[in-house]
Amino acid sequence: MAQLALNRFKTFTATLTTDSQTIYTAPTGYTGIILYAHVTNYAAASTTLTVAHVRSSATNEIIKEANVPVNDAYIPLDGKLVLETNDSITATAGANTTLKILLSVLETANA
Repeated sequence: MAQLALNRFKTFTATLTTDSQTIYTAPTGYTGIILYAHVTNYAAASTTLTVAHVRSSATNEIIKEANVPVNDAYIPLDGKLVLETNDSITATAGANTTLKILLSVLETANA
C-alpha cells in the first residue's frame, strides 16, 4: 500500500457567486489546516461575503454577510482552522463575479 505524504501545502482560489460554493474539502486520510484566507472585491460596488465550515449536515458560519468594500480585501479568518477528513469550507458572495477568494492550506496525513 502506498504511503501518504506527511505534509502537503496547497493553494485554492475561486471567483465567488451568489450560490454557495465548496472552496476546499479535506481529503480522505488528511487533516486540512487553513493557514490563511483572503477575499478581494474587484468590482465597482461593495458586496457581502459569507464563509462557512461544513461537517456532515451541520453548517456553521465563520462570517455571515460581511461587507467587502470596493477595491478592498477582507480576511475572514483570524488564525488557523482545522478541518477533519471530509470537512469543507464554503463561500457565497452577495453579487456574482465580484469577489475572489484565496485559501492557503496545509494537509497533514492522519496517523
